[in-house]
Amino acid sequence: MAATCDLPPAHTLYTPRQRWGFLAILFLVSTSSYMDRQIITIVLEPIKDEFRVSDARLGLLTGFSFAIFYATLGLPVARLADRANRRVIIGVALTVWSTFTVLCGFAQGFWQLAAARIGVGAGESGAIPPSQSLVADYFPPEQRGRALGLLMMSAMAGYLVAFVGGSQVAAAYGWRAAFIFVGVPGLALALLVFLGLSEPRTLPGRAVPRRGGESIADSWRALRAKPGFTNLSAAMILYFFVSYGAVMFFPSFMMRVYGEELARVGLVFGAMSAVASVAGSILGGWAVDRLCARDRRWMCWLPGALLLATAPLQIIALLMPSFLAFVLVCFPPSLAIAALTPSLFTHLHAICGSPRRAASVAFMFFFANLIGLGIGPIVAGALSDHFTALQGPSGIRWSLVIVVLLFLPAGGLMLRAARSLETDIEP
Repeated sequence: MAATCDLPPAHTLYTPRQRWGFLAILFLVSTSSYMDRQIITIVLEPIKDEFRVSDARLGLLTGFSFAIFYATLGLPVARLADRANRRVIIGVALTVWSTFTVLCGFAQGFWQLAAARIGVGAGESGAIPPSQSLVADYFPPEQRGRALGLLMMSAMAGYLVAFVGGSQVAAAYGWRAAFIFVGVPGLALALLVFLGLSEPRTLPGRAVPRRGGESIADSWRALRAKPGFTNLSAAMILYFFVSYGAVMFFPSFMMRVYGEELARVGLVFGAMSAVASVAGSILGGWAVDRLCARDRRWMCWLPGALLLATAPLQIIALLMPSFLAFVLVCFPPSLAIAALTPSLFTHLHAICGSPRRAASVAFMFFFANLIGLGIGPIVAGALSDHFTALQGPSGIRWSLVIVVLLFLPAGGLMLRAARSLETDIEP
């Protein structure tokens, strides 16, 4: 078995055409994941009206009910992904979360919907760690920033389908139809995963032993010893707290404060977000590869600077007096958020070490999701309930302003991570 250590890197086994083909499939999988996760955002208002629940309870629906198993199951799934067939893990996970998304459309009460969301979160725990682990194997280090940047574009692709397509379906046929609209395609996509992806470990002589190797506890100790991983994880917690705590309520904000209809919010804001995400992901992936060729600390400096710039820009947007002004001013911070994401994961894969790629993603997402995604929407919803009681529908604005301020310490943490980068890096 030791001879396998002398084999060439996995990425040399594939042609460029094969690599980009595999990335295209993983892009579709990730798009389905974000699409099924984000559809709840656009239909919060009709759900609130039908079930007569508070914003804090909506935060529980969008956050903790999804995050509880999404975060906790991510660790054993990542452990499995560092040893077993990642193609199978992704295919099974995709089938599970797509099925539960469809079941969301049949919920007849708030708690039924919450239970189905728990199932979606449990399934999606098998999406990101094995996918990023495969990308790191498919592509050489000098191309990973661009590959991860393109993979991260799937977040906005899913967001766009959920926002634009889901809003139109919900407006025409009701919010339940929107869940079915985004869930059913995932069941067909699972077949493409099983037939179209390659697992390097299944090739002759490259099988990874299912026993032995680094334990999950050893992986955690190795990662925790790296200051860069600690700073990155803390920054991601705050980043998720804003991304899911505040941004989840943006559609509700636009409908309540500006009086816009669901279909128009989905079309206009969704289109803006899509353009910003595509441009930002491409530019961010290209920029981090180019800048790191000069100084590798740019994988920390770039996201740190963008996070610090995003907070004031996003607050200015929230204070705009009209819907169209809000959408226009939201473009620069949306562009920055998309551009910084490839750097975060480039940094993670640079310092984690090859034996624990999937585990490092799962550890980081465990804390980021459990705290940021799980608690962020509840806090934002509770603040919205408080300010709404004092100021009426416009109170949600001040809830979002407060939460967005957390981008500032997140930026500081990323700048701090640059100090230890050279000692943290592990091939």
